[in-house]
Amino acid sequence: MSEAGKNSVSHVFIGEEAEGQRLDNWLIGHCKGVPKSHLYRILRSGEVRINSKRVDATYRLKVGDKLRLPPIRLAERTADAVVDAAKERVDLPILYEDEALLVINKPDGMAVHGGSGVSFGVIEALRRQRPEAKFLELAHRLDRETSGILLVGKKRLALTALHDMFREHGAGADKRYLVLVAGRWMNTTQHVREPLFKYLTDSGERRVRVSPEGKMAHTVFRLLARWPQVSLLEAQLKTGRTHQIRVHLAHLGFPILGDEKYGDFAANHELRRGELKRMGLHAWRMNFRHPLSAAPLELVAPVPMALLNYVTQLDRRASREFCVAGLDKLLSLG
Repeated sequence: MSEAGKNSVSHVFIGEEAEGQRLDNWLIGHCKGVPKSHLYRILRSGEVRINSKRVDATYRLKVGDKLRLPPIRLAERTADAVVDAAKERVDLPILYEDEALLVINKPDGMAVHGGSGVSFGVIEALRRQRPEAKFLELAHRLDRETSGILLVGKKRLALTALHDMFREHGAGADKRYLVLVAGRWMNTTQHVREPLFKYLTDSGERRVRVSPEGKMAHTVFRLLARWPQVSLLEAQLKTGRTHQIRVHLAHLGFPILGDEKYGDFAANHELRRGELKRMGLHAWRMNFRHPLSAAPLELVAPVPMALLNYVTQLDRRASREFCVAGLDKLLSLG
């Protein structure tokens, strides 16, 4: 075990990366490995002080605050943990970066964060690759099986603004996905408004279904291309419910190719044996205003090679029955 502050009281000056954060949450993040019960005890006892004054756990930090910390014992990382971290390093393609915001093209099959049986995710990889970064936090989520645009806040004010933007949805970020589905989709544009209800299976797995008990969800689907048994759609999110695109499509009878939760399991098995070994869902385009400057941003994540190759094989077997102008250019981004 090692001790923070060399077994003595230490002082920390709060920078802009922590502005607005609750004191207890800051302590939990800063003192990793220390039980929360101990952190709350030293808060209640007044051993933690801001500008020489006792404060409540809910105090919101300000730039320039001087924080007093008592000696706190921190668990050392073992050699095995360091080795595991090195093994987990991955290269995450960066689509955009400035002082407030980092945007990556998330690979499919990688969780955005550790937890629920996953020990390592995108945010942990970023923090290990950038040990000098004072602040890196997810602005939103993508399912593990989904690839594409993922936003990470580098400043707390930017993160808060991004969270507010995603809550607004239609009035905030315009999020578009490319989707490969089983079946011959006929409508060029279709609005789907179906309530979604979250529940747990008998095994404790989180699932979602269309149900009047759920919260209203709105997705706009646009047909991009169609082959005899497969269609390529663009999905635009108007709300941001869990598994929204996947459940809406399964409910309509057009399951996403490779979807192991809501898809056609027999068809998925055949796909994984041959042409498509991932889910056909990719967060490919997002338009929004910069969280600090309000400047318009348009981000595009190139089509993954696995999806591009699959579409190419579909083209070889049969010509497209419907194709929007510019689709080949879109697919060439891969």
